[in-house]
Amino acid sequence: MRCQYREKYYKCGNYLEVNMYPVYRKASRRRKKSRPTSDVMKRLNQIERENKLIRILNANFTENDMQLNLSYTNDNHPESDERAIRELQNFFKRLNYYRKKRGLPNAKYVAVTEKGKRSGRYHHHLVIDGQVSPAEVARIWGRGYINIFPLQFDETGLVGIAKYLIKEPIGTKKHWCESKNLIHPPAKTRDGRLSGRKVMELARDTDNAREYEKYYDGYYFAEARRILNDVNGGVYIYARFYRKDADLQCRRKPRTRKA
Repeated sequence: MRCQYREKYYKCGNYLEVNMYPVYRKASRRRKKSRPTSDVMKRLNQIERENKLIRILNANFTENDMQLNLSYTNDNHPESDERAIRELQNFFKRLNYYRKKRGLPNAKYVAVTEKGKRSGRYHHHLVIDGQVSPAEVARIWGRGYINIFPLQFDETGLVGIAKYLIKEPIGTKKHWCESKNLIHPPAKTRDGRLSGRKVMELARDTDNAREYEKYYDGYYFAEARRILNDVNGGVYIYARFYRKDADLQCRRKPRTRKA
């Protein structure tokens, strides 16, 4: 099989996600296609779940929106997974009814329901638009306590929140639920621009901002990670960038550039 590297990239607001991975073309002789091992595939699948949610958050929310945690008092605590999920659905129905009466569109949100391993108590984690005040949200929830935090964007956007949201969800194979009014950034692909040798060079030093930035004008490098296919020696790179004119609320570390 002939191999070349593909770049699949997504533009998500101020952020750019780039995935580099091998694709195989049929050669003159037939040869069994090498696939990643099951352990590698599990890692790749988990990365893709995380990346999908990261893209949704970065494309749909801003610093004017918020992270919201909902919990229950003892008297209101659900007795089952199904009831906890229904309580969250009913909350969104009440919230959208409230918004409609005030001339606001339906809420934009991503939500996850979790159950504490030790306590057995249910709670919900949300990222939601900020058009309704915290006091109003607390009254509409009405089942217990809420914690609200403004969204803060760093060089990777909302990567930390996305990974936190899907650590141990219940009730859905998709790992989260979302409103229907969200943007899903489309993928664009480009084959053969980066040679296998160049991708291997990038994989050997995933902190070399200068080398990564050569290929993506208008963006600063944020981070990259690599995974090796131990069957065929192919490498997978997942890189993140942010627009040079992005107004970030916080930074994880000062920018460094290797010569």
